[in-house]
Order: sequence, then C-alpha cells, then structure tokens
Amino acid sequence: EAAKTAYAPYSGFHVGAAVLLEEEIIVSANNQENVAYPSGICAERNTMFYANAKYPEHKPLAIAITACQNGKFTSNCISPCGACRQVLLESENRYKSPLRILLYSENEIQVIESIKELLPLSFSMES
Repeated sequence: EAAKTAYAPYSGFHVGAAVLLEEEIIVSANNQENVAYPSGICAERNTMFYANAKYPEHKPLAIAITACQNGKFTSNCISPCGACRQVLLESENRYKSPLRILLYSENEIQVIESIKELLPLSFSMES
C-alpha cells in the first residue's frame, strides 16, 4: 500500500517500505521525490527514520520493501541503495539485533536475515 502512494512524478518508480517493530507495531512510508533531486528520500530511509523517531524504545525486527511502476509491482525484487543499506545497518547496530529484510515483487519474495549480507564491508564507528 505504501508504494502505491509514493510521490514519484519524475522517475515513475514508486517504492514502499514497512517496518515491523517490537509489540507488533508496523510503520510504513514511501519514496518522496523532489525536482531538486538530492532533496528527495528513499522509502527505506523514510520509513526507518520515522520508526526510530516515533518509537525509539521499540526495536525494529523486519523491513519489507517493494516497488511499483505503471501501477504494477515490479517483476523482480529491488534491493536498498547504498545509503539505505547504511541506515539499515545503523539500526541493526543501534538495537544490537539483526534486521530481517523482505524484498517483494510480483514473481518472488526474497528474505535476507541481516543487512550485513548486503553490506559486507560497511562503514562503522571502528572505521
């Protein structure tokens, strides 16, 4: 549902994400584009930042991500961009718990047990 209401007039690429927090709280958001391109935000970051701001005491357990073009779900799964991967990793580190990632498309669902699988050489405090 979040992907369907994304604001993506420039790319036509509507992305939605939903985060499952402890106590079965679900927060969703989508990508928001801007004619000044860097001023927009991806669905994953939009969702995770909102979840962390609104419910900082609730650990995120999973995030589901999907995309639509021309009103239809993409035929293949999309994965988070590098900036979103880093934000998801920050949440894993903040809550000291892996974040399950569910990637949904018309033809498949991929389950990734931790963002570390998508970002093996990550930037960290130790870096």
